[in-house]
Amino acid sequence: MLTITFALSLTAGAQNYKSTICQPASTAASSQGKASSAQMVTFQYRNDKAKDVQVDVQFAGRKPMTKDPKTGLWTATLGPAAPDMYPYCFVVDGVSVMDPMCDQYFPNEGFKNSLLDIPNPDAPMWHDINTCPHGTVQYIRYHSTSLGGVNNAIVYTPPTYGIDKQKRYPVFYLISGTTDTEEVYYKVGRMNYILDNLLAAGLAQEMIIVLPYGNPTKLLPPSPAGMAPGMMMRDVVGEDLIGDLMPYIESHYRTINDSDHRAIGGFSRGGNQGLGIGLRHLDKFSYLCSYSSFTSTDIPGVYDNAQQTNDRINLFWLGVGTDDFLYGNARDYMQHLDDHGIRCVKEYTDDKFGHTWMNARFFLAHTMQLLFNKEASRKAMDAATPTKAKTGQEQQFTAGVMARLFPRQVASPEWQDGRVTLRINAPEAKSVKLEGEMLAKPTDMQKDADGVWSITLSQHIEDVYKYCFVVDGTRVADPTNMYLSPDKGFKYSILTNPQSKDYVQNVHAAAFGKVVYDLNGHSATYVPAELIDEYEQGGIDAVKAKAAVIQVVPGKDDTIESWFKVGGVDVMADQLLADGAKPVIITTQKIAGAKVVKADAYKTWRQRRDAVRKIIR
Repeated sequence: MLTITFALSLTAGAQNYKSTICQPASTAASSQGKASSAQMVTFQYRNDKAKDVQVDVQFAGRKPMTKDPKTGLWTATLGPAAPDMYPYCFVVDGVSVMDPMCDQYFPNEGFKNSLLDIPNPDAPMWHDINTCPHGTVQYIRYHSTSLGGVNNAIVYTPPTYGIDKQKRYPVFYLISGTTDTEEVYYKVGRMNYILDNLLAAGLAQEMIIVLPYGNPTKLLPPSPAGMAPGMMMRDVVGEDLIGDLMPYIESHYRTINDSDHRAIGGFSRGGNQGLGIGLRHLDKFSYLCSYSSFTSTDIPGVYDNAQQTNDRINLFWLGVGTDDFLYGNARDYMQHLDDHGIRCVKEYTDDKFGHTWMNARFFLAHTMQLLFNKEASRKAMDAATPTKAKTGQEQQFTAGVMARLFPRQVASPEWQDGRVTLRINAPEAKSVKLEGEMLAKPTDMQKDADGVWSITLSQHIEDVYKYCFVVDGTRVADPTNMYLSPDKGFKYSILTNPQSKDYVQNVHAAAFGKVVYDLNGHSATYVPAELIDEYEQGGIDAVKAKAAVIQVVPGKDDTIESWFKVGGVDVMADQLLADGAKPVIITTQKIAGAKVVKADAYKTWRQRRDAVRKIIR
């Protein structure tokens, strides 16, 4: 029996149980055609106060769960399911909740899902976390003149980047979809593990991967008038990527800066953005990839000049599922390219549940084997087939589909005059409370006629706090707050006042440091801007003589991300350094001579941050 071992901690009073258990299906064949590869999955959930529980998982939809009167566990066995990685959640008395026993989660602006990773006992998958050299994943911030604020991105550097200090690398800009954050192609798309595995197998070129955020205006502080009309009319993502992010990457990383060594693409909205940016800047990109998407058919100088366009593109690759709600639009775009003589590779699937990250990972693994390899790309382009014939039954993306998939959500948290209002839509709930570090005890929320519960905190919130809603006794992260605490077990939402001096948009540092996640050593390290180049050359040993070193030890329910994503010690350090403090390295690594701050020595994140702040000052 194969067990999914996400669970590392238990909720108070819960029995010792795994949230999901997989075992091979004995009869029915999987969607990949191998009976031995298909898995039956048992979901387990403990909630003594729930009256009705369902599990909602991408390979099966929403299914009822049954409560065992002896154990108190709600269970459902579903499948067979093909080995892959699926988002899922529990629906408890009408409210969606993440699995409190699952560490892996789907970062998103809106919905909150856990992740089920079903292994393949017959053959490994490209996104598996295998024993091989891993690259690093770095969280960066940079000043964006086009945005008029600070933007985020994630950068992957391959395993050799820190070894061969002279080598320069091509760059792949890879954008996630609608409501996704810049983390999704990392935590759900597993772009880093896919490339690690392909490199270990000798099937891909070494490259740097950059994950931009596809909705950067959401990072700006709220204003009474909302987004400025001028910004709504601009291609903010394209302007930022070309004018701000790309110059940052090329000045901070060892890149090869020509069109033959730049690629751009993405999934869903990110595919549209990537193709649009790439086709408008063929002087900068010669590898274009679209996963489950399409883009404008009105780009001057591109479709009406096929010979020149074809000469400038090494690889034009489009993939979509025939069961995708965007299939009709994507097929029509492929046909448009055929009709205008634009060469492109087309790939279709019919077994990955439509517009899903199963498709996004599958397509990514295919295109990574072609990127920055002119010969392989030429062969793929030469072997490309015409667009599938139109049947008249193709799904089309419409305003109605958009409204169904992305319903309008309540605003939470919402800031005004230094006060914050928190809301959750729970029309069937009898009681909803707010629980958080900023409160002495859980506090009742009020329900309006539409079933939306809300509470306004009158006290001034000046720090970072974890909070959640308690819906009829069940803890629920704020569904519309994109900032989620990466805890083991239940994951709280994060509350930060956008007017706070430590809020990233208010930090007046000339340049930002970055947080480097070493996936081989399982550590996280903040490096200040002035020491980044030396750190890249020799790691902490090369810079520790020039900076104070603070070892931050995660608490029992924390991960290596917690000190940075919740504690915000990297942002705090940037601000203090801008105010005149001496350089500091903050790391979860054990370093001789470092000052040590243990999370479990303090009750709240505010106290933890203050302990680090005192050392920096």
